[in-house]
Amino acid sequence: MHSLSKLLLAALSLTTLVGAHQQSRAHSRHRRTAVRRQSTNKTYVIQDLYQGQDFINNWDFFTGSDPTGGNVNYQSQSDAQSKGLAYVNDCDNSTVLAVDSTSTVAAGGKRDSVRITSQKSYNGGLFVIDASNMPVGCSTWPSFWTVGPNWPSAGEIDIIEGVNDQATNQMTLHSGTSQGCTIAKSNSSTDQFTGQVLGTNCYSTENADAGCGVEDTDTRSFGYGFNNAEGGVFALLWDNSSGMSMWHFARADIPADLTAQTPNPSTWSTPAGFWSAQSCDISANFYDHQMVIDTTICGNWAGGSAYSSSGCPGTCSDMVA
Repeated sequence: MHSLSKLLLAALSLTTLVGAHQQSRAHSRHRRTAVRRQSTNKTYVIQDLYQGQDFINNWDFFTGSDPTGGNVNYQSQSDAQSKGLAYVNDCDNSTVLAVDSTSTVAAGGKRDSVRITSQKSYNGGLFVIDASNMPVGCSTWPSFWTVGPNWPSAGEIDIIEGVNDQATNQMTLHSGTSQGCTIAKSNSSTDQFTGQVLGTNCYSTENADAGCGVEDTDTRSFGYGFNNAEGGVFALLWDNSSGMSMWHFARADIPADLTAQTPNPSTWSTPAGFWSAQSCDISANFYDHQMVIDTTICGNWAGGSAYSSSGCPGTCSDMVA
């Protein structure tokens, strides 16, 4: 289950540039320069804060077929609440979004799950999500991402994503326009990013949707390691002029300014992933994004070749039962 403490969206004070918590797709204009991440001393102020009942009341529950082919039945708000798959923990006001794990389901069948989408859309800003747990284990595919209309035209940003027993988080951009969008293969610049590049071309289509991914190197960023560390915080800084930066902070390492809700990313450690605006036209490829939180089972990624290579037993269809 996802256990979410809060989702904070921040915008630059006194500016007009920005608004302002599971899918992996890895591919040209490739600029092999060591791009230095811009570091400017900006403090952000809260524009939207989702916490507790906000996720249930101010987000829409998706009830269509899973676009990624997963073995799930996404539930309406009323059904998710009545089945105990979406509720607020009275002890700490955290929101719980869960997958049914108690019903008897045939091999290859579908389990009830939850996928919610923000009612508001955004064109930039600082996005921060605090979670204490995430779904883990064979067949699972949890994610927190943002997406624009008419995929892939307006792009997709995967902030938290992984499958099966994956040990670390995967962050990915998916672009869908003729405007170039790539990430440098080398991260040798000491202040660029710490993750490992999985693919350099962000351009994605229905048949080639790997995107330009970066894998975190911290085993506390996903799955069992994340849960054992009592969760943590993920942050996306979407700046159309400089690029996209993503961080993960384990619970013990959350910056004091984030805790105080006065975030200043220029004082934070090197991000896990950075996609420079020098090699990607950010505003042309990413716009009008809504946030999505979901968990699917199996599907195109978790149930494909990734399952057989994960060390998980049997088949993903068998694991659903």
